[in-house]
Amino acid sequence: MDSKQMCEEIKKRLARDDWTFQFDRKKDTLRIEDKETKKGVTISLPGVIAKWHEQKDEAVDEIVYYVEQALNTMHEKHTLSGKEKDIYPVIRSTSFPTETKEGIPLLYDEHTAETRIYYALDLGNTYRLIDKKMIEQEQWNEERIKEIARFNVRSLDVHVKEDKVAGNTFYFVNTNDGYDASRILNEPFLAKMKKKITGTMALAVPHQDVLIIADLQNEVGYDVLAQMTMSFFASGRVPITALSFLYEDGELEPIFILGKNYRKK
Repeated sequence: MDSKQMCEEIKKRLARDDWTFQFDRKKDTLRIEDKETKKGVTISLPGVIAKWHEQKDEAVDEIVYYVEQALNTMHEKHTLSGKEKDIYPVIRSTSFPTETKEGIPLLYDEHTAETRIYYALDLGNTYRLIDKKMIEQEQWNEERIKEIARFNVRSLDVHVKEDKVAGNTFYFVNTNDGYDASRILNEPFLAKMKKKITGTMALAVPHQDVLIIADLQNEVGYDVLAQMTMSFFASGRVPITALSFLYEDGELEPIFILGKNYRKK
């Protein structure tokens, strides 16, 4: 299935008189927008197609559900007051927009050369990114929101799956709660993992629903991490970055891994 076919399949499943669809062939994306609110979501089609090759209709069902939930909640009025426990940080790529379609600046922080931290209000089945207008209307302090979000992400359960390849150990956080990549901000958790690691510690956040932690013992480990990260990046609903990071002294350093060689960016 190619992008045009996937676009048509999604449009058929989501057909509504009050929604518009715009296929961008150059960017390989499909934009679904509500005619009334002028708000919507943009789908990266290659990721959906990659999942379709593995899961068939289940992959389309997932993206259709995601779009329906996202657009339906855009009609609702959301407030921060009383929702402190529902505020979380989300990791996005540096190419992600810094403002809404209406030109309202989003609340975010720089993170690494490849990633940014945005802040979201969890709505149950989806979430809304927090923007400056929302903050001003409720007269909240930006630093307060960031502190609450950081505290909340540290409070999330962290279930780790483990796999070994050629003497290297890979740990996966993949709960699919929308905040797996955000757990890269859970410093006590990373410090705990660091104590377990006997080789070089590396991390990857290829998309929002996975955090990979690697205990690299040899050159094969670097190659496996690179291939794994690229595979996850290509199949993720919300891709972040195909690059990995070295974790040293509590700092993240993006690295390129090329064949048997690697270098810091």
